[in-house]
Amino acid sequence: MAYNYLELVNQVNRKLNEVELTSSNFATATGFYAQVKDAVNSSIRNINQTEYNWPFNHVTQEDVLLENEVRYGFPFDAKTVTMDSFRIKEEAALNVSTKKLKQLSYEEYLEKFSYYEYSEDNSQSGVPVYVFRSPGEEYGIVPPPNEDYTVVYEYYRIPVDMENYDDVPEIPERFKHVIVDGAMHHAYLFRGNTQDALVAKERFDDGLKSMRSLLVNRYDYVRSSMIIRPSNSSSVI
Repeated sequence: MAYNYLELVNQVNRKLNEVELTSSNFATATGFYAQVKDAVNSSIRNINQTEYNWPFNHVTQEDVLLENEVRYGFPFDAKTVTMDSFRIKEEAALNVSTKKLKQLSYEEYLEKFSYYEYSEDNSQSGVPVYVFRSPGEEYGIVPPPNEDYTVVYEYYRIPVDMENYDDVPEIPERFKHVIVDGAMHHAYLFRGNTQDALVAKERFDDGLKSMRSLLVNRYDYVRSSMIIRPSNSSSVI
């Protein structure tokens, strides 16, 4: 059984004792069936809106820098950008090794380095050292590159709605029941069945808690700094 938009919609249809759609009539579905399609997308949007950093929305981005250019735009689908992840990618042809960039606040950039953007003297360009985030949807590199280096960074995307019958959600298949429960909530509301809608919402919320527990609530290992004295000593620092 395929894990795609069509199958998710048909799971809702089966639960509601409705005729299933096919790949041939999926795009032209109207009335209640169009509402079920919307319900599936609404459920997925609800899931994505409850947590910024779902790992299935994680993206590693590579941008090629331009000589003497300071500012660059973020991807159109970026929700949150991990500024601490910026690094220059190793490239033997450019004689550069992988190097993590240090963060600057925007205020510090304006005070100390903003002259780079307006100077016609390119002799101060070089291998980037710092990265800053501007108030707009862009980041900046200091000093401006003297070569077309590649910068790598990570962000969490804003997923788009599914449209075609064979579109596959970013959400892992093992959580498809959560998508279906959320879609059932919206479908029952459309039918005016408030009681069943509330029950479906409870199941959906429980599924979200489980997803957070499995995918988000992670704890890094902490190494103890306690110094244990030899066995003939009774003190511990």
